[in-house]
Amino acid sequence: MFVLVAGAGKVGSNLARALRRMGHEVTLIEQRRDRCVQLEEECEHAAIVGDATELFVLERAGVARPPDLVVAVTGDDEDNMVIC
Repeated sequence: MFVLVAGAGKVGSNLARALRRMGHEVTLIEQRRDRCVQLEEECEHAAIVGDATELFVLERAGVARPPDLVVAVTGDDEDNMVIC
């Protein structure tokens, strides 16, 4: 299963780890560059810096494929609604 996770805070990064352990393909989108750098190696370079409410960022993350599941767990409820 291909999962796109928007927001790489505690919830997003832990969810991504759990899904990867189960054998799923996961791409993370995070606005904070420093957080992406921390997770980039762990996620096998599937962490993207950007605003997941922007279509071009979602396209870079592979939304055209499309993902089997999109999880929006940013710190902003309005953004999460837009992403979904």
